[in-house]
Amino acid sequence: MNTLLFLRYRFLILFFLPINLGCSKGTGVPPALHVSLEVQASDDGSGLVNFTAFAAGADRYYFDFGINTNEEAFRSTNGKASRRYPASGSYTVKVTAYTPQDASAVLSKEIQVVVKESDEGYRTPESYPGMNLVWRDEFNASQLSNDWVFDIGNGTDGWGNNELQYYRRENVSLDGQYLAITAKKENYNGSSYTSSRIKTEGRRSFKYGRIDIRAKTPKGQGIWPALWMLGANFQTVSWPYCGEIDIMELVGGGAGKDNTVHGTLHFDNQGDYASFTKDYSLSSGIFADRFHVFSLVWDESSITWLVDDKEFHKQDITHPSMSEFHEEFFLIFNVAVGGRWPGSPDASTAFPQRMLVDYVRVFQE
Repeated sequence: MNTLLFLRYRFLILFFLPINLGCSKGTGVPPALHVSLEVQASDDGSGLVNFTAFAAGADRYYFDFGINTNEEAFRSTNGKASRRYPASGSYTVKVTAYTPQDASAVLSKEIQVVVKESDEGYRTPESYPGMNLVWRDEFNASQLSNDWVFDIGNGTDGWGNNELQYYRRENVSLDGQYLAITAKKENYNGSSYTSSRIKTEGRRSFKYGRIDIRAKTPKGQGIWPALWMLGANFQTVSWPYCGEIDIMELVGGGAGKDNTVHGTLHFDNQGDYASFTKDYSLSSGIFADRFHVFSLVWDESSITWLVDDKEFHKQDITHPSMSEFHEEFFLIFNVAVGGRWPGSPDASTAFPQRMLVDYVRVFQE
């Protein structure tokens, strides 16, 4: 009986041992999937970028090109894809690789894209009869001149408008030809977007004259570029008592918005806030298509707004309630994201968005 038990015990060992050894060699779980991504950007300024992704065993790849549009991820069975980017900037590309068994791996990579901007569009002269060119910035250097300073942060209540961006110095760039203010979708200091706001406060201020600003606007839902002015006494009397002159504002968001700009005055009317505004729409295309010149002609009796030398708004400022507009004003250029007026960006909004400024010129009698 003892001999029989021993033989049974040895048989059990011999029977189970091969199974245990087999499990130790493999668990049945496929090895980890790893994906790589090669990026080749065209150097002709077209914005075309070619991608090649690879993961051993993968049979399909899905590309998110980082433009934040409502388009579906691009599917590729060989790991190759191409995308023409609309503007220069930093984009985060994500590729997801899948095996036939639906195992997956994801890789994100930040790329830099350079798109050559067309200089096509309207221009204004460098002189006018009876006027002198008293100040200009052609933005043909590699950095901003000392005539400009930055607003930094997210302001109070989103700069008073529930705006969503955090203003940073890093979102301003100069390439020797244009000033670029870039709005990005990125998390920074508690904000989901970043942009820039520059001003001549404390450096340059003006009373009366003609101001020409040649610029190409950004576009899209929730995008709010502005070329505007505040009274030089803003820090002491606050808004709206200092007065505000909006040379150009655009509230992006498709048809009827990306082709329309607004010219506005904000001021204090004997203790009550007041404003006058009017808009101008292009007959075809949108303002992001090419450069336009946004002008203000300002004297002791009126303020006139023009786009490409076409007058669209004129406001009398002789009434005593509009005394703000007979004082010095400084310039502000910015691109806001979101806020009470434009609303928030949505899936149709592509990022980054840039406002390009070719020049600003101030003429006075």
